[in-house]
Amino acid sequence: MSLFDVLGSKARLQILQELSSEPRYVSELVERVGMDGKTAVHHLSVLEEAGLVTSYRSSRRKYYRLVKTVELRAAPSPDRTFVLHAEDALPGDGPPEAESGAEAVDGPADASAGAAADDG
Repeated sequence: MSLFDVLGSKARLQILQELSSEPRYVSELVERVGMDGKTAVHHLSVLEEAGLVTSYRSSRRKYYRLVKTVELRAAPSPDRTFVLHAEDALPGDGPPEAESGAEAVDGPADASAGAAADDG
């Protein structure tokens, strides 16, 4: 799934917004974003497959945390730039037991190199 597809969901953008402040467990996200648990888990799975979030367990709770910085930049003429990319967040963000590795997102807006289009 491309980064465009992953970020093309309002629900996933809301989840990313919540995770940008701190790691959260599913029940917290369900309450804060206003969706049922099954739907939240589906969207978290998509974000995890894309390498934007990772999960870890603490006691009996499964937490999710944002591990990539996601940027969208669009500029009109004369720059005429469109950039959508994700890059690894700074090491040391989040709990030590969380895995720091994440896979690159494939598709037209590759997470590892970014994507830029210039029409002229």
